[in-house]
Amino acid sequence: MMTPVLELRGVHRTYETGEGELPVLTGADLALAPGELVGLVGPSGSGKSTLLHTAGLLERPDEGGVFLDGEDCLALSDNDRTRRRREKLGFVYQFHHLLPEFNALDNVAMPLLVDGAKKKAARERAASLLADMGLSERLKHQPGQLSGGEQQRVAIARALVNDPRLVIADEPTGNLDPATTERVFAALVSKSRKEGAAVLVATHNMALTAYMDRVVTIDRGHIVTFQPAPAE
Repeated sequence: MMTPVLELRGVHRTYETGEGELPVLTGADLALAPGELVGLVGPSGSGKSTLLHTAGLLERPDEGGVFLDGEDCLALSDNDRTRRRREKLGFVYQFHHLLPEFNALDNVAMPLLVDGAKKKAARERAASLLADMGLSERLKHQPGQLSGGEQQRVAIARALVNDPRLVIADEPTGNLDPATTERVFAALVSKSRKEGAAVLVATHNMALTAYMDRVVTIDRGHIVTFQPAPAE
């Protein structure tokens, strides 16, 4: 049986508030296979961000396990978890967080350079990804010279540059118009499939679920499969 890229086992997370304890995840289980695209939907406050932060090794659950390629990441030291994030995870956010003083090519190459890659090799990898995103004519443009959709495609390329096993996307098209949303999300899906990465996407845009292999939601702290109406 194929080892899941990501597996959450019995994850619990409770927050302390001024009104007492607020349980958000109460035994959440989720597994993503290599190359699988899973949508995470649900209203604000349902626990989507907590789930993404847990899967991305940014937040430690109160109970349960988080496994990447079968490795128990909660048993690792803080330094080793940070290393796993750099090696195995790619992140795409609603707001791209590109570095304004660097051009598109160097924004995408940056994770490789931080990990010690040679500049020539890092830029070649970045240029290849940007070309696949339809941005081969925009390599030398800084973020302020790019449209919102172009900036988000640069951010997707940056998330994929280190060949991640898992891409976590949090409302990656939330600030884009419908036509740009479809183009940007199609680029994310196409490149993730080509690169063989599993993808977990939190979104309020139900039209995007047409691209998903599976759609899940959080119901009273548990992960359940959710089948939305087909996108028109």
